[in-house]
Amino acid sequence: MRKSFPRAELADVVGSAAIRDHPVVGAGYGTNTAKWAAELADGRRVFVKHALDERAAEWLRKEHNVYRAVDASFLPAFYGWHDTAARTFLVIEDLSDAHWPPPWAAAHIDAMLAALDAVHASAQPAGLARVEDEHDFNGWLRIVDDPGPFLSLRLCSPAWLDRSLPALLDAAGGAALEGDAFLHLDARGDNACIRDGHAILVDWNWAGIGNGLVDVVGWLPSLRLEGGPEPWSVVDDSRGLAALFAGFFLALAPLPPPETAPRVREFQLRQGEVALGWAARELGLDPPTLSV
Repeated sequence: MRKSFPRAELADVVGSAAIRDHPVVGAGYGTNTAKWAAELADGRRVFVKHALDERAAEWLRKEHNVYRAVDASFLPAFYGWHDTAARTFLVIEDLSDAHWPPPWAAAHIDAMLAALDAVHASAQPAGLARVEDEHDFNGWLRIVDDPGPFLSLRLCSPAWLDRSLPALLDAAGGAALEGDAFLHLDARGDNACIRDGHAILVDWNWAGIGNGLVDVVGWLPSLRLEGGPEPWSVVDDSRGLAALFAGFFLALAPLPPPETAPRVREFQLRQGEVALGWAARELGLDPPTLSV
């Protein structure tokens, strides 16, 4: 159900009336939030992210937990929060004047890496879960039980999978997840922008605690798809995380798309293909091929 712009509630939250507003469409993969950009009477420009179902409301509550606890240059300015039975929405600064990659210049990549370093060095908001406890990343365990859906993606032959699965399972099973860093866990071009030489990250609903390398390795396949460098030129040893993310993406890619994210499976397939090639290279395997 589409929600109308929360004009009265927004004025109460931010202390100033909206004098102009327009919907923001096409941002991200989810369809269960409504988004608006608005100009306030006091001159501020804000972005309003409004939940359309209870799952999105829970995601926004997790984001709010980050915004209320962390004040840092890698976050947009936080302007307000509203959570009632009728409406749940978050208000942050409007970042439409920033550069939203792609394209990625070398300076943009450096800015993103610096921002992720700053995230990992920051104090964590209360209540975040540890990556190893919260997420079942190892899709290879599901693939080994039922390889058919994975093979239907036509990224490799059954013979290649048989030869390579032991190494992929071993690497993913020993991947370096544990740590005490504050993590974003969804770093991608549509969740980051560059302004004044600094990267700003949005969409914090997956935030957690773990090894900071998880954020970087998880980002690099999408960076490659957006015209960036080969992932191994940025991280020369993923410590098993390339294999882990390959299995994660490629176990999900054959599944029916979620109702609220109809385009996400194709993106997971493309990220998984990059991660699989990276993992094969790192583990000394033959490149994935459909030939025997």
